[in-house]
Amino acid sequence: MATKVVVFPFDLFGNSGAAEGSKLLADEIRTMLRDSYAETAETRALAWRDQVRLRELPMDNLSSLKRWRERGSQAIRRVLKGGDRFIWLSGNHLGVLPVYEEIDSASVTVLQLDAHLDMHHFADTLDTPSHGNFLLHSRKPLPRVFNVGHRDLLIPPKAIEKVFAGTVSAMDFIKDEAGSLKKIQKHLQGKVFLDIDCDVMDSAYFAATGRPVPMGLSPAQMLRIFELIPMENLVGIALSEFDPSRDVSDRGLSLLIWWLEYFFLKFHE
Repeated sequence: MATKVVVFPFDLFGNSGAAEGSKLLADEIRTMLRDSYAETAETRALAWRDQVRLRELPMDNLSSLKRWRERGSQAIRRVLKGGDRFIWLSGNHLGVLPVYEEIDSASVTVLQLDAHLDMHHFADTLDTPSHGNFLLHSRKPLPRVFNVGHRDLLIPPKAIEKVFAGTVSAMDFIKDEAGSLKKIQKHLQGKVFLDIDCDVMDSAYFAATGRPVPMGLSPAQMLRIFELIPMENLVGIALSEFDPSRDVSDRGLSLLIWWLEYFFLKFHE
């Protein structure tokens, strides 16, 4: 089973600048692959370097932007048809919507790590898809979505229950980490799609995102969550909302690259 990396640099109707983040991550993966083939010593990259395939969908003209949703759906359908795992590098979080629409809603649970509950319908919210409301605009039945790390203080619990299979807010996680991990694990039976919006992290650890919210998770806490997922059940991962223009000394970039290599090893070693 190979790992298909799909670069989807879409960031309209959300955080402009995040598209560059997805392309920068793609360049770093290419560098990792070149370095692994140039290395003369035996390294752990031998386990995954021949299994990683990277495809970048250009978003450099109006035609490609106009058909962004259809192109995204076609790309993820191709990966799913081949039975490979995938890593979806999106610009803003809206660019992950095609994955939500195409994965098997009957058998896959989405473990969504995100500071925001993307079901906003406030007075100033558009009635068209954006990175803040895309869960309300799926063309197909949504899979079970379990959010971890949100810091929402406005949406009533009854409204949240209509969209999400469950949630563990960042505040709940901080107050009772052990109990939160047990609650998360109960929802990870069967296949899992891990959807990581970078703003789930506290800006003290990760500043390179467009809409930082206080009281976020730390990278160490996220790693504990990752370790709950049986790797044989993990069908794919999405990374979105990385804006390199807001990064500090490339610390955000370094963290995301470390995570990508971590998952490559988990998948193939």
